[in-house]
Amino acid sequence: MRPDTPGEQETVADLGEFGVIGRLTAGRAHPAATLLGPGDDAAVVSAADGRVVASTDVLVEGVHFRFDWSDPEHVGHKAVAVNLADVAAMGAVPTGVLVGIACPPTTRASVLDRITAGMWQEANRAKVGVVGGDMTSAPTVVISVTALGELRGRDPVTRSGARPGDVVAIAGRLGWSAAGLAVLKRGFRSPVNVVAAHRAPEPPYAAGPQAADAGATAMVDVSDGLLADLGHVATASGVSVDVRTDLVEVHQRLLDVASALGGDPRGWVLTGGEDHALAATFPGPQAVPDGWRVVGTVGRPAASGPAVTVDGAPYAGPAGWQHWR
Repeated sequence: MRPDTPGEQETVADLGEFGVIGRLTAGRAHPAATLLGPGDDAAVVSAADGRVVASTDVLVEGVHFRFDWSDPEHVGHKAVAVNLADVAAMGAVPTGVLVGIACPPTTRASVLDRITAGMWQEANRAKVGVVGGDMTSAPTVVISVTALGELRGRDPVTRSGARPGDVVAIAGRLGWSAAGLAVLKRGFRSPVNVVAAHRAPEPPYAAGPQAADAGATAMVDVSDGLLADLGHVATASGVSVDVRTDLVEVHQRLLDVASALGGDPRGWVLTGGEDHALAATFPGPQAVPDGWRVVGTVGRPAASGPAVTVDGAPYAGPAGWQHWR
């Protein structure tokens, strides 16, 4: 983390809870969906559809981010992005985010300024506002974000709708965050665009509603790894999913990083998490919209039950990230 300048030494304990809140919320412009923003007991966000899509994620220092690897702006950006990706994966349009931050009393207020700046940058990219939240004390920095969205007349696209005969398609990048993590673990900070993919993912928010409009039968945010998250679809839908490696793109930059570090680029693409691409199933290749790439097919469950295979065979090794394992 970059050192603060001499004029930025105030801690959150110096300012107090409401002083910090006032500092972090002052002067922010909200989009039209925010009817009442921070400053009251609760926010008011429009939901013209009459249904609200909601998702929550928690990011913990040392587990999901490290300040020696990521600037505070990156941490704020990531906290918002990982939540809004879940809203997009339901086929919904984001409408706002609520933020809870816990931190030690010795945390510099300027660090929270920068985390908040990153949150607002990503919220602005999704055309939403940071509408409210809460703060408290904790031994380490913990960020909880609740993302809100609306369906605008669409049915939600769940994990349970995939059917035999569907194709599997991807929107967004895969493997870049895992490659960036491998670079950081080796003590390097470049290639910059690979490291940036880990520090601050860029989910394809518009692709979620686009897929819903195109008739997607199931959809999931790729947060834990392509095979792991397709496994959730297979289980929920009672089907088998086969991913074809000849259809899965491995970008040249990932090949370069793998060559330099001795890594497995195809493994990064298949099992690396935190890119927050979207994976969806569609009723045939003709239904797949522009910008999506077909990578596999959906079939009937095997005798042993729903499963994900690669080129028709079980994948050797872990399929992706799982907490507590």
